[in-house]
Amino acid sequence: MHDNDAPLRRFARHFFSSRIATTGFVLLLVIMLAALFAPWLSPQNPYDLAHLDVMDSRLPPGQTSVDGQLTFLLGTDEQGRDMLSAILYGIRISVMVGVASTAIALAIGLTLGLLAGYAGGRTESLIMRVADIQLSFPPILIALILLALTGQGVGKIIIALVAVQWAYYARTARSAALVERKKEYIDAAIVLGLSPARIMLRHLLPNCLPPLIVIAALQVASAISLEATLSFLGLGLPVTEPSLGLLIANGFQYLMSGKYWISFFPGIALLLTVVAINLVADQLRDVLNPRLQLQ
Repeated sequence: MHDNDAPLRRFARHFFSSRIATTGFVLLLVIMLAALFAPWLSPQNPYDLAHLDVMDSRLPPGQTSVDGQLTFLLGTDEQGRDMLSAILYGIRISVMVGVASTAIALAIGLTLGLLAGYAGGRTESLIMRVADIQLSFPPILIALILLALTGQGVGKIIIALVAVQWAYYARTARSAALVERKKEYIDAAIVLGLSPARIMLRHLLPNCLPPLIVIAALQVASAISLEATLSFLGLGLPVTEPSLGLLIANGFQYLMSGKYWISFFPGIALLLTVVAINLVADQLRDVLNPRLQLQ
C-alpha cells in the first residue's frame, strides 16, 4: 500500500511545492466547481425567458430588479439577464467545449502518432505529411473554414477544434515512439511474439504519455480561447448555447456608452480560466520531467 502511494505523494509534493501552481490549482478548482454547479449557484436562469424582464435591461452592478426580488451583483445585459448567472453558465459551456475537444484530439493524435512511430515506412510518411499540411495553416483559419461549411453548434465547434489540435499530439507521440522503438525492451517484446497493438498499448503508450499530458493541459486553454474568439466573431456557438466569448461579444457595442460590465466581467472570467489552466500546465511540465522523477 505504501509503495503504491509513494509515486502519488511524490507527485503531489513536487506539484504543490510552487505557490503559484497551488494558487492556479485552487483557482481552477473553483472555476470547475462553479461550471459544474452553475444551475444551483446561479441566482437566475439567464436563458429562461420567464425569468427575464426587459425593464432590467443594462442595469449597472449592484442594482436591484424592478420587482425588488433580485440584486444583480455584476449588473445585467441588454436582455435583462443577470451577468453573474450568465457567466457561470458561459464558463460551463466554454470549459466543456475545451475539455471535450482536447480529449478527442488527444485520442486521435496519440493513436496516429504511436502507429506512425512504431510502423514507420509509408504509414509514417502518410500520417506525418497530413499532419504537416494541417500545421502549415493557422488554427483559426482552419476552424473558420470548417464552421463556415458546417454552421454553428456545440458539436460542430468541437469537431473544428479537434481538427485544429490533433496534429500536435500526433507529432509528439510519433517522436516519443521513435525514441522508445529503438530500445531493447521493444526488441524483446517483438522477439517474444507480442502483437503490434499490445506493444503499442502496454509498452509505448505509458512512456509517451507524460509530454502529451502537458500539451493537453495547455491545449485546453488554447481551445477555450479559440472558441471564445470564434464565438465573438459570430461563427462559434449560437445565442441559445452561450459561452464566455459570446457574452463578451454581446456587450462589445455598449463599451463606448459606459456600460462596460456587459463585456468586462465575462472577459475577466475568461482571463482567469485561461491563466489558471496555464499555471497548472506549467507546473505539470516540471513535475512530469523525467529528471525530477529520479529525485
